[in-house]
Amino acid sequence: MSLSRREFLQALAAAAAAGLPLGARLQPKEEAFYDLPGFGNVSLLHFTDCHAQLLPVSFREPSANLGVGESANRPPHLVGEALLRHFGISSGTREAHAFSHLDFARAAGKYGRLGGFAHLATLVKKLRAERRTSLLLDGGDTWQGSATSLWTRGQDMIEAQKLLGVDIMTGHWEFTYGAARVKEVLDKDFAGRIEFLAQNVETRDFGDPVFKAYSIRSLGGIPVAVIGQAFPYTPIAHPPRFVADWRFGIEERRLQKIADEVRAGKGGKAGAQVVVLLSHNGMDVDLKLASRVTGIDVILGGHTHDGVPVPVVVSNAKGRTLVTNAGSHGKFLAVLDLDVRSGRLSGYRYRLLPVFANLLPADGDMARLIEAQRAPYREKLAERLAVSETLLYRRGNFNGTMDQLILDALMEVKGAEIAFSPGFRWGTTILPGEAITYEQIMNQTAITYPHVVVTEMAGETIKANLEDICDNLFNPDPYYQQGGDMVRVGGVRYSCTPGAKIGARIGDMRIGERPLEAGRTYKVASWASVAEGLGNDNAGEPIWDLFARYLRDKKIVRSGKLNLPRLIGVKGNRGIA
Repeated sequence: MSLSRREFLQALAAAAAAGLPLGARLQPKEEAFYDLPGFGNVSLLHFTDCHAQLLPVSFREPSANLGVGESANRPPHLVGEALLRHFGISSGTREAHAFSHLDFARAAGKYGRLGGFAHLATLVKKLRAERRTSLLLDGGDTWQGSATSLWTRGQDMIEAQKLLGVDIMTGHWEFTYGAARVKEVLDKDFAGRIEFLAQNVETRDFGDPVFKAYSIRSLGGIPVAVIGQAFPYTPIAHPPRFVADWRFGIEERRLQKIADEVRAGKGGKAGAQVVVLLSHNGMDVDLKLASRVTGIDVILGGHTHDGVPVPVVVSNAKGRTLVTNAGSHGKFLAVLDLDVRSGRLSGYRYRLLPVFANLLPADGDMARLIEAQRAPYREKLAERLAVSETLLYRRGNFNGTMDQLILDALMEVKGAEIAFSPGFRWGTTILPGEAITYEQIMNQTAITYPHVVVTEMAGETIKANLEDICDNLFNPDPYYQQGGDMVRVGGVRYSCTPGAKIGARIGDMRIGERPLEAGRTYKVASWASVAEGLGNDNAGEPIWDLFARYLRDKKIVRSGKLNLPRLIGVKGNRGIA
């Protein structure tokens, strides 16, 4: 399990003494922001969950990221000032803006956008030139999240990955293009260039592995094993038709067997001296996994979009594992420098570097590739639909202003009493005064099952659905969590008790001042249904068509009321600001 607060601070102090720069120790001069002296003899560069964002973006971190049970008040479930204090990051700094939601619009104006593959490429080249041996690892959710990625079936991102020099990746949203498309990319684009690893995917008929489980690379003569872990709940979180012949899971026992095998070596080859899990489990799952599976030195994690500045050190039966999570949307590049001596890991230095576009010149080759990929769609992407007078963001446990706008559009256009919108963690942020373009609505909606459906739903069914989704978020056992946020709800107010048991978390459901009636049916509009037979190609219009039409008519988006649940039992929880 994770270290205590006192032990964690001791670990931070030891890391600082070994050369780990913490937020408060960063160089004050901007020209030195990315000066990272070499350390050790093996380097791992890691990014994850970029969600197809080739250009620099604004992306607001959550003000609600509640932990329950043992996860409460521990990373990654810290937000705002609590997060800054825990990691020693000074308020009002570049780092504070990158890692928190605080004063977001003003700070975004001061520090500019983050990410963008041309700027990321510059940083990757700089770091690799300064290090003798390195691997660039992509944690997945790379091919989905933008108009151009959807329209090219991920090809724009695949070309960017190849040019960036990605060595190894695993996946999640990539699977929503279908099994055939994933296999096509691996056989054609990735062959001999990028390895796609996933130990936890097998065929449904005979249980054969679908993907290579691990890769062993020699870095300066040191054998380093990287094991892949794809999102274990893919057929549940998305329509199962995309991967109908594949079975997914956490596969803890298989992972332990692989870790033991790569450590031992085989066929006369020496065993790995460093074992890395490239994971798309979500950080809470990784923390539990690290306490139960031995022999893994580092978990480089993704899926839950948590930007955690310092690894969590997790003890297990045979040692300890560093657990990290590298944020999302291209905002961060993790740099893990390892010192390997006498066949074992003896020290490390970690920095989760914010990729500030105004501090890193664009790489010319990558900029040209991005321009070429976007050129056929430039006019359509640039269409101005409306102007926002308020901050529009998505990320957070329960709702965001962009989600609320989508809910309002669904209810108004479809004449529905209630609306549901998925608790997706991806979607860029729009600043006050910024135009809402067609590209920006696609950044919120670009998926392969986008159709809007209108159904008649009983009140008791609505409550049961909310309870089920809430358990995916707040089940105290991380292995029963799926890493999304709560479904966004329009038209219904309700209370939520995150620490309660399933079936007892959702209460006081009302439409206006009237209680939601269990036996009455209501007109409900929603999109992105994962149920077979709903949201398929013969269903309603894509959400982006409805949303664009709504915004064209609206012209100006003003600050509206955010429909948030009344939370019970969260006093003192540092996962909510």
